[in-house]
Amino acid sequence: MNTLTIHAPFATESAQLRHEATDSPYATATQTAALLRSGVQYRRDRMEAADMITTDEAAELAGTSRVTINAWIKSGRCIGMSNLRRGFKLPRWQFEPAIWPALQPMAKNLGTNDGWQLLAFLESPATALDGQTPRAALEQGAPLERILALATAEAH
Repeated sequence: MNTLTIHAPFATESAQLRHEATDSPYATATQTAALLRSGVQYRRDRMEAADMITTDEAAELAGTSRVTINAWIKSGRCIGMSNLRRGFKLPRWQFEPAIWPALQPMAKNLGTNDGWQLLAFLESPATALDGQTPRAALEQGAPLERILALATAEAH
C-alpha cells in the first residue's frame, strides 16, 4: 500500500507533497518519490550534524575500545547508524548520565537495536510528553519508567 503520511522531519517538502484534490487515499508516484528523497536527505544531514561522532571518538569518550562500542551498538546498549564511509556514527549526547542508563531498556521495549529507529524515537516529539522528545524529557528529569512505557506503546 502506498499511502501518504508525512511525519517530521520529512515535512520539509510538504508543499510539494500535499495530496492533490482527488478521491484517492494513495500518494502519487511523484509524491512518493519526493518523500523518499526528503528521507535520504534527512539521513545524510543527520549523519553530518555536529553532535555525531565516530566509533573511535565514542570509545575515547566512554573510556573503552572501538570493538566494545561496536558490540554495544549491536546489543542496543548505544545508538549507532551505519556510516557510508566506514563504521558507525553515534550521537554524542547518548553518553550523558541522563540518557545512557535508558538506552538498553528502551531498545528492549521498542523491540529493536536499529540505530535509526532508536534515534527517531528519542528525537521525535511525543504527545504523551506534552510535545517534548523522549530525549529532552529524560534530560529534564522525567522518570525512566514513563519513557519506557512510551517505548512499549510505540512498539505495539
